[in-house]
Amino acid sequence: MDDLRQTVTLLLARVSDGQSDAVDELLPLVYDQLRSMAGAQMAGERDGHTLQATALVHEAYMKLASDPALASGDRRIFFGVAARAMRQILVDHARTKNRLKRGGDWKRVEVQPEADAPGQTQMLDLIAVDEALDELARLDERKARLVELRYFAGMTAEDAGELIGISRATVAREWRMCRAWLAARLSETGEAPADA
Repeated sequence: MDDLRQTVTLLLARVSDGQSDAVDELLPLVYDQLRSMAGAQMAGERDGHTLQATALVHEAYMKLASDPALASGDRRIFFGVAARAMRQILVDHARTKNRLKRGGDWKRVEVQPEADAPGQTQMLDLIAVDEALDELARLDERKARLVELRYFAGMTAEDAGELIGISRATVAREWRMCRAWLAARLSETGEAPADA
């Protein structure tokens, strides 16, 4: 694992130096971790979601390949930006679906199963979570990043703490605070946060 981390860090440094071939070498090395992050984000989506985890990884990687943060050469920044890119893709997808459901595309007829139908689980409104997370970022960027890594990227407390650069105890304390804040914020919109 340490060898992989060092290789990723070296490739990111090469990207930072303007070596475009390093971008192509990077994807196979980070694909499994990005796929795991995408799977964690997709786990909260309803059955039959039209965006699949593999497509989410590829779309996010396309965004990352042109993102200036990739050139930072910092593995922590890279995975944080990857989580944010995936979150934004899912939010954009949700907004498009909502627009279509409200008649934005009059040629398409789409029937959605009822949220309370047998066998269906009530999912969080991704747009409400995104808005709450943006609000949290205005109050405390580090806590918002922690939520993004834990909730959207599906990272463990230890991995998220390492990427942010805080201790495990700080992660645990701030995660409790974030969950309480999000619970209060989302209850105002009729949502309730899922356990992560």
